[in-house]
Amino acid sequence: MAALAWLLIPVVAAVVAAVWARWAARNRKIGDVAELAGYARFREAMEQRPGSESDAA
Repeated sequence: MAALAWLLIPVVAAVVAAVWARWAARNRKIGDVAELAGYARFREAMEQRPGSESDAA
């Protein structure tokens, strides 16, 4: 029975690794659009900041 347990540990570890690899390689196209839109809003906000002229000092 102990030999079966020692053989079962690597099998379970391989299954867990396969599930994790599948999850890590999933298709994440949906999140990119929102992130790019947020980055565009951030850049626009940084470009239009009032009082950010360098000759004000």
